[in-house]
Amino acid sequence: MSNLQIRVLGPISVIADGVSRELTKRRHREIIGILVAQRGRAMSTASLIEELWDGSPAEGAVGAVRTFVGELRRILEPHRPPRTPPSVLLTVGDGYALRLNAEAVDAWGFESAVAAAVGASPEEVDSLLSTALSDWHGAAFEEFAERPWAISEVKRLTELRKTAVEHCAEARLDCGRPADAVSMLEAHVEGNPWREEGWRLLALALYGNRRQGDALAALRRARSQLVNELGLDPSPGLVDLEGRILRGDSELYRPKTPGLAMTATAYSRGGTRVQLEASNAVLGSLAVAGNLQTVRTQRLAAIQAAADLNDPELTARIIGGYDVPGIWTRTDDPAAAAVVIAAAEDALAANPRLSDRSRARLLATIAMESRGTGDRHQEACEAESIARRLGDAQLLCFALSARFMQTFAAAGLAAQRADIGQQLIAAAFDADSPTFEINGRLIRMQALCAMNDINSASTEADAVDQLALRHQRPLASVFTHWFRWTFLTSNLPPPLPTEMPGFADGIAALATLGLELRQETELGGAELNSIELGSAQLSDGDFGPYERWVRPLLLVRAGARGQAAEALRRLPDPPHDLLLEATWCIVAQAACEVGEPSLMRRALAALEPAKGERAAGSGVVDLGRVDHYLGLLGAGDVSV
Repeated sequence: MSNLQIRVLGPISVIADGVSRELTKRRHREIIGILVAQRGRAMSTASLIEELWDGSPAEGAVGAVRTFVGELRRILEPHRPPRTPPSVLLTVGDGYALRLNAEAVDAWGFESAVAAAVGASPEEVDSLLSTALSDWHGAAFEEFAERPWAISEVKRLTELRKTAVEHCAEARLDCGRPADAVSMLEAHVEGNPWREEGWRLLALALYGNRRQGDALAALRRARSQLVNELGLDPSPGLVDLEGRILRGDSELYRPKTPGLAMTATAYSRGGTRVQLEASNAVLGSLAVAGNLQTVRTQRLAAIQAAADLNDPELTARIIGGYDVPGIWTRTDDPAAAAVVIAAAEDALAANPRLSDRSRARLLATIAMESRGTGDRHQEACEAESIARRLGDAQLLCFALSARFMQTFAAAGLAAQRADIGQQLIAAAFDADSPTFEINGRLIRMQALCAMNDINSASTEADAVDQLALRHQRPLASVFTHWFRWTFLTSNLPPPLPTEMPGFADGIAALATLGLELRQETELGGAELNSIELGSAQLSDGDFGPYERWVRPLLLVRAGARGQAAEALRRLPDPPHDLLLEATWCIVAQAACEVGEPSLMRRALAALEPAKGERAAGSGVVDLGRVDHYLGLLGAGDVSV
């Protein structure tokens, strides 16, 4: 494939091997724009025709589209030999898709850079976002910005650009470069006069550059814009900032320093109980910021310290006050989770007169820490019931997130999880909690993958990335990166997080295995029998905790049929977690290839409730349609 670059952040253009390729036809430019907006997803010919022709399509529209696509393929791959398949603009089913690395498309590369900046150091944020913002040479999809297919994508990218400017400027402030931030923010507020964050940062940058009068003038301009144009008073944050600038507050602007020294100092004057409760609040913020190893250690220490004080009510508050959501159903540290569960159960037993709120938090904690088991559903439901009765939106968020963790007792529960995600988003809005809104949208993203609604899942992923960027939640983008690699055919998987072993262990190999098995299905369809499938060699790798359920399939593909059969006969049921359906499908494939009837019956019984779903409930690993595996099991003439 040639060194190809597609530009849509401004006039749509194509550069191949450093040479600009002419797109003289408007239809060529629009098709490029439409397929870029799909971000790697296939678009049917019928849908493409609907977007290209307003009203009734012209006679011969199908033939016209094929002609345009053929011409575009020659433009995109000028050196492709005749009669060889294209590698960029592919035919997928009855439609077309662009298959390129994110770096080859400016809009895709911009999104990747913005996501990579979440949780990075200020220096890295400045470097990443400055480079990404330099790729903008006009409005997104400039020529077609008002076309129906472009409107929502233009709005999304434009909003992402504004947020990126603000984060880049904030990073420059954190690096001690207020003058550089000023130059960026002055143009930003001129173009976006109603974004209070832009005015706030500009005032801080001017103040940090020893321009106190200009900082006050900027805030007064902001007030004038908001009052005169929108009839709104400035937010309390802007009002407070103006007062601090007037007072010449020396603590108002200073570059960031590592650590939590100031926070620790602030609480060191309090007693032990005050320090414990304060540290518990800090731990929640650290967890959503990605400092998981520190949080695990400090949380257990706080629980033990509270228990040592022989104060059951304090212990209950420390355990239940850590209301951090969960999205992955395999615990990072089973031993630590067991300690927390035992402490919560002891607190419940030792405090018969606990308040309803404390009781609900402890119950939700037990359900959360028992993640993926399905046997703590009652505790989660009771916590949710209490939260609803109390009208406590924040508590309801925690209880709903805990209930999600208990919806894996059986396969086929994706619709239930999608509903929990929707309820969680609504509760998070009432609680003003971006952390739990991200949690709800990730839950929906995963569930929609299982329901084979990838477009809606992609919409949730986009919303998560914007929230993660705005509120600096780096772990959220780990899941959306993997979603795009798995479902939107991005060529390179995102880096694995070092502090999320419950998620990271085995996932890369498992996702690759899923891709290979899906390719077999797509190439051979239902007509492929087990002998033909068995001739293929699958990639090996580190499957981590899922190795025992994958190994029989790898053995039979390697020709060790007897060993595979023996491994299958000893195989326990897969864990009840986000990968339940996917793991059962791998087991079903191996059982069918070996011809192991008892395990085929178990697999059929386990997968039947997921009929019509996709074995993709994690949003990360995708084994394709469950019905395909039910068909293989049915062809083996087994019955439940």
